[in-house]
Amino acid sequence: MNWKLIIQLSFFGLIMAFATISLIPEKIEPAFWLVIFVFCAYVIAKVAPGKYFLHGFMVSIFNCIWITAAHGFFYDSYTAHHPDMAAMYKGIHPRKMMLVYGPAFGVMFGVILGLFAFAASKIVKKKV
Repeated sequence: MNWKLIIQLSFFGLIMAFATISLIPEKIEPAFWLVIFVFCAYVIAKVAPGKYFLHGFMVSIFNCIWITAAHGFFYDSYTAHHPDMAAMYKGIHPRKMMLVYGPAFGVMFGVILGLFAFAASKIVKKKV
């Protein structure tokens, strides 16, 4: 496993964590994530020493840590710009729900990024 690569690619998640707090509206956020996933999959396919799926999965796990922490810490600002997310947390303390949803989304998107990376490894020529 190339942990340096995983950590470096996860910084896109850190950037998105802060960008989604107040800059990027939730309606166009998926487009940003798609570009990030395609780029990460390409880099993993080029640089990773194998285990492409696992590399992609772990990038998303680190992403979920960054995102959950940033959104939890800046909760008021985040929900002011993402009212649909605020509506999801009715009845349970919002930060507690973020602690549940964050890792769940991290695993779900980890599978997706892992599949992207695996597919890219079949298409992209390895860096020699």
